Amino acid sequence: MKRLFIVGGSLLLLCLVLGLITLRIIGFEPRDRSAGFWLKGELVTTPVTDWSFTDQFEEINVETRTWYFIPHSVTTYCAIYNGQLYLFSAYYQGGEFPLGRLWNQNVLRDPRVRLKIGNQLFDRTVSVVTDPAEREAVLQSFIQKYTEWRSPGSANVHSFRVLPG
Repeated sequence: MKRLFIVGGSLLLLCLVLGLITLRIIGFEPRDRSAGFWLKGELVTTPVTDWSFTDQFEEINVETRTWYFIPHSVTTYCAIYNGQLYLFSAYYQGGEFPLGRLWNQNVLRDPRVRLKIGNQLFDRTVSVVTDPAEREAVLQSFIQKYTEWRSPGSANVHSFRVLPG
């Protein structure tokens, strides 16, 4: 019986490892409100000085680093303010930032992210926007880009500045 548990456990572990390797190779990207794992695309290593090309994209993907080493990726919105790219996280059902979103928690723990815009990947670092004037200006840029968007209230919308690099 003990041998059966060891063999069964080993097979289960092997299947799990093979599944993760397969997901790493093929990726498993987020879809709408469903989270994913690794993002796939063409890695851009040159600096970006003009993020205006992102205006043509309704949504982008953000891959964050979890404490358990398997990436967590989500779909989110972005906007430009003063030439910089910003990411948004809205809490429609309430909740306290960052607890309502796993990706927000991951970013606060480790601000290194991978962005997928179109088929291009950008490895960047982000920071939470805390200055009230900047938060409001970024929110207005967001509202200008997404004219159909309904805000859950500015207290429930948080933004992250994508740092140059």
